[in-house]
Amino acid sequence: MRRLFPVTDQTPARALGQGAEGAEVRGAAGAAGAHAPGEPGGHAGAGALVDREWSLAELAAAYAYPEPDAGAPRPWLRANMVSTLDGAAQHEGRSQPISSATDMRVFGTLRALADVIVVGAETVRQEVYRPARARAEFAQARTAAGQGPAPAIAVVTAGLDLDFSLPLFTSPLVPTIVLTGAAAPPDRVAAAGKAGARVVVAGDGAGVDPARAVRALAGLGHTRQLTEGGPRLLGQLVAAEVLDELCLTLSPMLTAGPAQRIAGGPSVAVPRRFGLVSLLEEDGFLFSRYRRS
Repeated sequence: MRRLFPVTDQTPARALGQGAEGAEVRGAAGAAGAHAPGEPGGHAGAGALVDREWSLAELAAAYAYPEPDAGAPRPWLRANMVSTLDGAAQHEGRSQPISSATDMRVFGTLRALADVIVVGAETVRQEVYRPARARAEFAQARTAAGQGPAPAIAVVTAGLDLDFSLPLFTSPLVPTIVLTGAAAPPDRVAAAGKAGARVVVAGDGAGVDPARAVRALAGLGHTRQLTEGGPRLLGQLVAAEVLDELCLTLSPMLTAGPAQRIAGGPSVAVPRRFGLVSLLEEDGFLFSRYRRS
């Protein structure tokens, strides 16, 4: 991650430390005298900016999951999404055109921290999802955290309209999970099992209950949960109030057109406030983290 500067250069010094919501606002390269995650010392005032690349270890420290509770740790579900300035979550059905190399570096780091990646069936089809890969840079940290070599992929689907011949099902490092409802088509459930997927029922009807899905994944030992959408799935998670954290990349692009926002579906009765945890910038892209207040 290169030239990742504080966005608060010209704002009051308070913003470089703890904000009103307790948010920590920090740039990855840091202002003069500022420190990267894991380095001793506090924040300094605005000054000359340092152009250097953050290590993956520093990124992992900046995006670390909360420390688990003693006893049975509760699940923590974070979302990672990208949006243009005019609110588009995709361009021509895919997120890659509105992303950047640094956004993909953050994307890879968030995956490497997770036990499981939760994704909707439509996103699997559109983005041609592949299994998560093991990365040597994170192998030691994952072992120390009691994690396997790579996160599992959990696909949320009512009808199981999926191509089970794809590598996501035929050659993952850890078996892909299919989250579905009790009324899912039996022939498709059988096809998923035959392909090597682990089918988990997380709903009484055809669809998946978000809260039940979160609990079911935690029951499998997957408490560090990450969702990459798409918008319909994220909307369901928001409506069910099971989302703990949103990592949102704001892309400095305008697309117009009919693209979806990062979350779709029916609106919630009362908007839920999230508090800013951190805000980073590089090359016009803003990398924000918000947690449920």
